[in-house]
Amino acid sequence: MTKTIGYAAKHSVSALRPMFIDRREPGASDVVIDVMFCGVCHSDVHQVKNEWKNTVYPCMPGHEIVGRVTAVGASVKKFGAGDLVGVGCMVDSCRECRSCKEGLEQYCERGFLATYNGNARNPSEENLTFGGYSESIVVREDFVLRIPSGMSLASAAPLMCAGLTTFSPMRYWKVGPGTSLAVVGLGGLGHMAVKLARALGADVTVISTSPDKKEAARILGAKKLIVSTEKKEMEEAESSFDFILSTIPQPHDVNIYMPLLKRDGILTIVGCIAPLTKPLDISGMIMDRRVLATSLIGGVAETQEVLDFAAKNGISADVKVIPIDEVNDAFKTVDEGEVPYRFVIDMASIKGKTEDDSLMAKVGL
Repeated sequence: MTKTIGYAAKHSVSALRPMFIDRREPGASDVVIDVMFCGVCHSDVHQVKNEWKNTVYPCMPGHEIVGRVTAVGASVKKFGAGDLVGVGCMVDSCRECRSCKEGLEQYCERGFLATYNGNARNPSEENLTFGGYSESIVVREDFVLRIPSGMSLASAAPLMCAGLTTFSPMRYWKVGPGTSLAVVGLGGLGHMAVKLARALGADVTVISTSPDKKEAARILGAKKLIVSTEKKEMEEAESSFDFILSTIPQPHDVNIYMPLLKRDGILTIVGCIAPLTKPLDISGMIMDRRVLATSLIGGVAETQEVLDFAAKNGISADVKVIPIDEVNDAFKTVDEGEVPYRFVIDMASIKGKTEDDSLMAKVGL
């Protein structure tokens, strides 16, 4: 085992603080990575606060990782020391079930091994993993991504989750030239969805509760912004879209968006893993064969695809780089509402940190 420093929470009401963890010694198929940047995903906030009721503590988040390889196992073929690489939401899966064999490890029937908080289907202390809010990480070669040359490393980090999560459903439902597409929400996921959809050739509209995001939507490439609280604007947009992507990270009512779909249109939820606030009104769907769908991140090959696609099309995430000391403030900002960019931690700022239990001691944890 090798000790490394990271930032973790020891309870749902505690802040993230420095904590030493043990990383396994690298095996023949492992890649050792010095973490350089790590994105702050809304999922990190949900998980630390145990809002999905499956968190195992201590919880060390981080699944939008960019770093440099420092060592590789004897069997590793694709990477060598010095390479710039990425790690997303998964670090292993069974590799034997139908989903894994089809390159859909995110739907592994036994549960993929999440980059932090362990097995996705059954988190437990036995398979607890620690994420990228740390100095280093050890990952199987098959779950390591190549960062295309020339990409901004900080801006590449969110592609591992925010980019992938929006890209995967658009690829699956064949979004392309001629597709009329609406993105609901213009936060970390939403701004990536607009950029990627435009690069795929879609005609993009943003739907938001915030009229002041109109200029941001235009700069990103959206044709217009519809304010969802304005009844007239929503009525004028009825039967307009082939595809709607909801990136809202909290429980919400999808019924208000269904009338905006054309016949056979699809609304896909990617931002929320929680019950909807209102039952689905089938009467608003059945007459035009409208579809409500879901999508979960993406597989390893698709993660590499979105990285390469972004590099080819000059796409990067809009980021605000912060030192690790500001991560709790970033969590608060993310939790309070959408931000028009992705916080990304400069992990060089963790160097020299020592373990700190002061906050946990104050609240008796």
